[in-house]
Amino acid sequence: MKAMVLHRVAPVETRPLSWEEVDLPAPRDHEVLVRVDVCGVCRTDLHVVEGDLPPLLPSIVPGHEIVGRIERVGGKVRELSLGEAVGVPWLHRTCGRCEYCISGRENLCVRKEFTGYSANGGYAEYAIGEEGFVLPLPAGDPAKCAPFLCAGIIGYRAFKLAQPRPGGRIGFFGFGGSAHLTLQLAARLGFETVAYSRNPVHLELATRLGASETVLTSQPPRSATRSHLDGAIVFAPTGTVVIEALRELKKGGTLAIAAIHLSPIPEIDYDHLLFGERRIVSVEANTRADAREFLDLAGRLGLESSVTVRPLREANEALTDLREGRVTGAAVLDCRA
Repeated sequence: MKAMVLHRVAPVETRPLSWEEVDLPAPRDHEVLVRVDVCGVCRTDLHVVEGDLPPLLPSIVPGHEIVGRIERVGGKVRELSLGEAVGVPWLHRTCGRCEYCISGRENLCVRKEFTGYSANGGYAEYAIGEEGFVLPLPAGDPAKCAPFLCAGIIGYRAFKLAQPRPGGRIGFFGFGGSAHLTLQLAARLGFETVAYSRNPVHLELATRLGASETVLTSQPPRSATRSHLDGAIVFAPTGTVVIEALRELKKGGTLAIAAIHLSPIPEIDYDHLLFGERRIVSVEANTRADAREFLDLAGRLGLESSVTVRPLREANEALTDLREGRVTGAAVLDCRA
C-alpha cells in the first residue's frame, strides 16, 4: 500500500514525510483493517513530524482522524463487521488495568497507545484499529466527518472541563480545526461565544458559525481587561496565549488548555490573573465516552466541519499550511487511490 512515512523528525518545510510503498498490515485478533477514505490533518500530527512530541518508533505513519470502511477483521472481533463505515481516532488502545482505566479515566492510562504516534496511522491507504476504540460512523461525507475524530472530541472534552455556567460566555483562543467545531457546539447549546484569533479570515469563519463576538488579537491590546468570560479554552500551542486568556476570565472561571504541546507559559501575576478562584486545567487525550457523547451531539445538533481536501501525496504541504495559519477550518487528506 501507499503511505506517507516519517523516518526522521524535521521542520515540515523540509518535507520530512516521504511517499512510499509499505507492507499491508494484518489485523490481530481484536483488530480490524480499515481501508482509509480520508484522514484529517491535526496539529498533533505537526508536533509528531517536527519532534515536539519525542519519537517513539524508528519510523511512523502519522494521522489519527481516520474515516474509512472495514476491509478485514481479526478472529476475535465481535462488534464490528466487514464494510462498516468507521472512524479511527487518536486513542488507539489502553491497558484496561491501571488505576486510571479502572476509575473511568482511561485518557490518563499509563500505557495507552496513540494512532499515528505509537501505532501507524491514517496517512496511508490502510490502517489498523482496535475493536472498542474504533467508532462506528453514520452515513455522510467522509471528509466532513474526519475532523470530528480528534478536533471535535478533544474540543468537547475541553469544553466540559472549562465548565461555563449555563448560558454563560466562553472564549476560544486560537480558531482552527478544533475551535471551529467546539464553538458551534457551544452556540447551539445556548452559550455566548467569543472567538480570539490573529487571523481575520479565521474570525470571518467564526462569525459565520455563530460567534457572539470576535476579537482580532493582532490589533493593539485593549486599554483595560474586561474579565467577561465564564470559561475559556486555549487551542493555540503558545504559552503567551494562556496569559491573554486569563486576562479575560471572570472570578471563578476555568481555563482549559486543549493542547498536547505548549510553549512555556510566562510568569503569571497571581494577584490579578489567578486570585478569585480562577482555575487552569490541561486536557490529555479523551475517553471513549467523550467520543461517543460528542459524535451523538454532533449528529443531533447538526455540526458541520469546514474542510479543505488535498491528495495524500500533499501531506507535507498540508502540514506547512497548518503551521503557517493558512488553513481555515480543517485540512483533510484524500487517501483513496
